[in-house]
Amino acid sequence: MRSLSVCDFGPAPSAPEIFNLASHTLVFSTVTPEKIALTVALGQGQPVQRLSYGHIRSEVFETAGGLAAKGISLGDRVILRIGHSTDFPISFLAACAIGAVPVPTSTTLSAEEVAFIVQDTGAKLVVCSPGFELPGLGTSVANPAELKAHPIEDFAKTYANDLAYIVYTSGSSGRPKGVAHAHRAAFARRMMWEGWYGLGSSDVMLHAGAFNWTYTLGAGLMDPWAAGASSLIYAGPRDPGVWPYLVETCGATLFAATPGVYRQLLRSGYPMDGMKTLRHGLSAGEAMPESVRTQWEKETGTPIYDALGMTECSTFLSSSPTVERRENRAGRPQIGRKIAVLPIDGGEVSVQIGEMGIIAIDRNDPGLMLGYWNLPDETDTAMRGSWFMTGDLGMMDADGYISYEGRSDDQMNALGYRVAPQEVEAALMRHPRVTAAAAVELPVRADLSVIAAFMTAELPDIDEDELRKHCAQHLAAYKIPKIFRVLPDLPKNPNGKILRKELRKAHGFQR
Repeated sequence: MRSLSVCDFGPAPSAPEIFNLASHTLVFSTVTPEKIALTVALGQGQPVQRLSYGHIRSEVFETAGGLAAKGISLGDRVILRIGHSTDFPISFLAACAIGAVPVPTSTTLSAEEVAFIVQDTGAKLVVCSPGFELPGLGTSVANPAELKAHPIEDFAKTYANDLAYIVYTSGSSGRPKGVAHAHRAAFARRMMWEGWYGLGSSDVMLHAGAFNWTYTLGAGLMDPWAAGASSLIYAGPRDPGVWPYLVETCGATLFAATPGVYRQLLRSGYPMDGMKTLRHGLSAGEAMPESVRTQWEKETGTPIYDALGMTECSTFLSSSPTVERRENRAGRPQIGRKIAVLPIDGGEVSVQIGEMGIIAIDRNDPGLMLGYWNLPDETDTAMRGSWFMTGDLGMMDADGYISYEGRSDDQMNALGYRVAPQEVEAALMRHPRVTAAAAVELPVRADLSVIAAFMTAELPDIDEDELRKHCAQHLAAYKIPKIFRVLPDLPKNPNGKILRKELRKAHGFQR
């Protein structure tokens, strides 16, 4: 029985020295070239587009040839500003295929944000879908359709530790920071196949995200393809009722989404019979409320397996068909991972079992980033000896399961007690009229901060006393918010995560 919060399920899978992310992803394009790799659906009664492994390989090779014709070569950065289209994964893999470095971005980014990323990466090209063009980026711009050229003959000879791609995420300075990943990151994702998905070559993975989201790119496309499975993506108008229809008509066996999608589907009132053919659901992006999970399992008879991860390492804690889920636990380290919970105030010796600390990942994990692009000091700060500090707070039990207790910089203080915002938010979400919630420690004057709850609701005139009484049924008195505010919407990043710091900034006392 362990007494310290460290869990070593190594060794991790090791990629070959010569390794290319795109080649790894498309390995089945020469094994089963006629098999359907991707189905793109547009909705009920609409035709579907089916692409074989061989077809996708041809598209990737042609686009790679087009990039090369534009002067793009080994190590060159290429910004992707592409909408909800197959052009996104094709362009991403094409850049990797020639050893260039794709930089996926959201089409919701402002001109200022994109210009910063172009300047920060020194990008030689922006691949941009029609309708998303931006003036004055200071570099060449190409439409994906322009890049179809004489195909390359083979994948570039890249090394496992070579830079493969950069993903930008929110930075503490107010500017986005680039998370630089090596080609080996794709091989490391194998730890999720059994540790989270339960993925096999006969599966059909329906992902609820858009093509241009990295969650979709990894879990919805690259991983199923590398395993010889099939992907199913919906590209039509957003309607919760489409998910049961697609599962039933397209034979999906796995469904991956955020908790918000599950919640929306359950509240829609659509019949859930179509979902009963799934083996299970997958959830990531935020904590899954137990009330949503319970209702889902009651209505579909299928479990949901969670995963906790981050841009710097993808998912590393999870439950799966072979790793039982435990209530109020984010999951257990996947086989191949070494994870610890370290003291909040410093030190490399893990805390005792059941004690709160910062979740840390072995810095030699093959899925861990190379570092923050152009930010060596910030990269060093994120490391503590042999550990990468995630900034996520958690507690480990004797079996290695870890509970997620929020971000270390989001923790609230009430009468000297630490309060995780997720605990307050989960209580608020149990109210039938609350549709989204965020709890923050809000400064109300120079010397006083209180817990404040911000939410959206089905009826905006929801009574504050009603909310306070509701919270009292689920929370200790010191955890109950002092302020309740209903807003038209909550601030979110391009991936849909609520930005608590923006609420503090907009509604807190300004010194």
